[in-house]
Amino acid sequence: MSQAGPRTPPHPPSGPAGAASGRVDRALLAHIRHELRTPLNAIIGYSEMLLEDEENPHLKELVSDLRKTRDAGKHLLKLVNDLLGQSKIDSGKLDPDLESLGARIRYELRTPINAIVGYSEMLLEDAADLGQPDLIADLQKIHQASLRFFALLDDIVKLSTAPSGQADLGLKTSAASSLAQDAVAAIRPLGQDDGEAPAARSGRVLVVEDEPINRDLLSRRLAQQGYTVVTAENGRKALETLGEQSFDLVLLDIMMPEMNGYQVLQRMKSDPARRDIPVIMISALDDIDSVVRCVEIGADDYLSKPFNPVLLKARVGACLEKKRLRDQERAYLAEIQAERAKSERLLLNVLPKAIGERLKNGEKIIVDAVPEATVLFADIVNFTRIAADLPPARIVSLLNDLFSEFDLLVESMGVEKIKTIGDAYMVVGGVPLPVADHAARCGDMALAMLDVVDAFNGRTRQSWQLRIGMHTGPLVAGIIGSKKFAYDLWGDTVNIASRLESHGEAGTVQVSQATADLLSKDFILEKRGSVELKNRGEMTTYRLVGRR
Repeated sequence: MSQAGPRTPPHPPSGPAGAASGRVDRALLAHIRHELRTPLNAIIGYSEMLLEDEENPHLKELVSDLRKTRDAGKHLLKLVNDLLGQSKIDSGKLDPDLESLGARIRYELRTPINAIVGYSEMLLEDAADLGQPDLIADLQKIHQASLRFFALLDDIVKLSTAPSGQADLGLKTSAASSLAQDAVAAIRPLGQDDGEAPAARSGRVLVVEDEPINRDLLSRRLAQQGYTVVTAENGRKALETLGEQSFDLVLLDIMMPEMNGYQVLQRMKSDPARRDIPVIMISALDDIDSVVRCVEIGADDYLSKPFNPVLLKARVGACLEKKRLRDQERAYLAEIQAERAKSERLLLNVLPKAIGERLKNGEKIIVDAVPEATVLFADIVNFTRIAADLPPARIVSLLNDLFSEFDLLVESMGVEKIKTIGDAYMVVGGVPLPVADHAARCGDMALAMLDVVDAFNGRTRQSWQLRIGMHTGPLVAGIIGSKKFAYDLWGDTVNIASRLESHGEAGTVQVSQATADLLSKDFILEKRGSVELKNRGEMTTYRLVGRR
């Protein structure tokens, strides 16, 4: 039997299976790099924090070994980046033989990690001798991170010598390798997703790029992905196009003639109509200052030239998804605001505006003692007989027509409608907001109601007449009910106004002495004499004839 030669990987299958295999290999190597970097970040980070603690005088005795630990960590990080750099993974320049690659990683990284383990152990001993428990806690984290890195090197060797097979994504591993198990869990979905159809994409994208080749390349890539693409060759043209059409995303070059990308971005973000359009900045500039400036102005993302097509696809898709969610959120907010406005309109139909505002502000019990207000009751004479002679739908339609005109009068006269009770209409002046001329407002309202009824009769060929009663005095106003609540008035003033209406004459306005005293200067009054009011006895009343 011939001796086994060096282990060589099988040629990856072609087609979709080969693509899946390549993706899995790249993901596995990236996963190894990520796992190795994690403890190194801890070693470097805690070392630097300890070195920055200038207030601790005991650190002077530890500074030398701390610096060696930090520098060894940085050296290790550079080695990991050199051995497993993303550019090498993407280009396929890494040794495809996992066993050979694992041996090289272990060989090059074992010596510096041994140094860190040794330095951290000595630092722990020195900190204990100095009686510094705070230092010990951070130094233990450095020591534990170095041991974790050491264990990962062993895991890489176990992973590289484990049996493999493309049927299981190349990742049949021994139970002893935790790194391998983590890698399987992390990258298995990559293989499973290969057979899925790409999700349908939609959206209007504006590409702003002065270089024709780049503009064409971007447009074609985005069009292949299902997007509707419009182009602009400079910043001025871009702003014109944004003013004429709607877009879901803008890809905006920074370095352009006439108007650069920064200026276009600033103009967009200062315009309420355009500020919510997501923008991905594109540029050959890859310095951090350029990226920061774009983000500060309001860019959503940044892509460096030349474009990585996978990254371009992912970031365009992410920006459009964020815009879709923002648009959905705005639609929900608009719907909520519309419902809120509808609720407020309904509230104002039931309650006076001032009372509605108090309820919205959290008042639960609203009761006001009003020292003086004028109450008006109006009632249709012989309404029971009128209703008996007309179909129900007709009588309701006529009442709605008349009372709707009364509602318009209420708004114009500055009084408050309290309620309707059958064919009766109740109004108050000076409630809920006090006014000095409450009686005069109700007087104008009463006279206008008589005019409205005359016009109503001429229009509908009816012969309806009103009786109106008014009285002035103190009362109580407030909300009653917890679900079907209502704003109402109580007290003798309300009862007397109602009695004045029911004991009045058809087509006239009957007012009490208290109301007449307030109206005498500006209105024409006729003394009717004493009227016997039910449960109130005799009362001097007046007919309100008109304005002086």
